[in-house]
Amino acid sequence: MRPIEQVFRSAGVTGWLHATDIDTGHEVGLGADEPVVLASVFKVPLLIELYRQAERGTLDLTEAVRVPASSRTSAGGTGLTAMLDDAELSLRDLAYLMIAVSDNAAADVLLARVGRDSVNAFLAGLGLNGTRVAHDCREMFAHMLADAGVDDMSALSEACADPAVVARLRVLVPALTSHGTPRELTRLLGMIWRDEAAAPASCAAVRRLMGLQVWPHRLAAGFPFDDVAVSGKTGTLPTLRNEIGVVEYPDGGRYAVAVFTCSFSTAQNQPKADAAIGSAARIAIDHLRARM
Repeated sequence: MRPIEQVFRSAGVTGWLHATDIDTGHEVGLGADEPVVLASVFKVPLLIELYRQAERGTLDLTEAVRVPASSRTSAGGTGLTAMLDDAELSLRDLAYLMIAVSDNAAADVLLARVGRDSVNAFLAGLGLNGTRVAHDCREMFAHMLADAGVDDMSALSEACADPAVVARLRVLVPALTSHGTPRELTRLLGMIWRDEAAAPASCAAVRRLMGLQVWPHRLAAGFPFDDVAVSGKTGTLPTLRNEIGVVEYPDGGRYAVAVFTCSFSTAQNQPKADAAIGSAARIAIDHLRARM
C-alpha cells in the first residue's frame, strides 16, 4: 500500500509488513513473503514450544533453574543480562523475562532446555517452512563480535556506527541467521490467538506473556487507546527494528501484524523508525477494519 510505503520512506527505513484479520483472513501486505531477520522475535516460537513440551510432560514449568552470573549471556542489557548476582527462577518466570523485557540470558537458558531442533520441528509441523531459529543469543552476539573485529560488547556498539562494519554482519542477512517472513509470522500469531498452535491453556499463557511486554514505542505507539489491547514481541539489531503482535479492539476485532524495518542510518536511537512500526500497522489495520 502506498501510504505504508510513505511512512517507511519518511522514517528513513525500508519496511516489510503483513497484517491480517484473525477471524476473516482479510489481509494487507508489503513484501509479505520476503525473508526477514527475526532478531528477538525468535523468542515467540521458543515460548510456544516451551509450553507444548510442558503439555507433553517433557518439562515442568515450575522447575527451578539456577542461572549463575558468570555463565549467562551478558549482551542485551535487560533482565538477567543486567543483573550482577546468581539467580534462581522457574522456567515460566524465565519465559516472562524473555518476553516482557526481551531478556537474552533467559532466552538462552530456555532454548538450551527446549532445544533448537525442537523449535524448528514445531515450526515445520505448522507448515511455517520459511521460519527458522538458527542460533541462541550468545552465538548471535559472538558472530557479531567476530564480524566486527572487536572483543567486547561496548566496542561492538561503537563499531556498529560504521556502515562498513554493519555491512559485514552476518546476523543482518536472513539466510545466515534466524529468519522468517511477515506472512508466516502473522499466521503463527493467528494460530496462537485461535488456540491452534498448542492447547488452549498454553495459547492463553502465551497471549498473557505477550500482553506484558513493556515496550510502548513501536507497535503500541500506533494504537494509543485505553480500550485497544496490543500484545507483541520486538526484535532489534543494528539498523533493524521489528515487532510482531496482535491488536484487539473492544468490538471483538483482532488483527495480527508483523512489521520489519531496516534503517538507512546506523544510529542506535531512531525514534522515527520505531514509531513507523506503529504508524504502518495502524494504516494496515484501519484498512482491514474498513472492510468490516
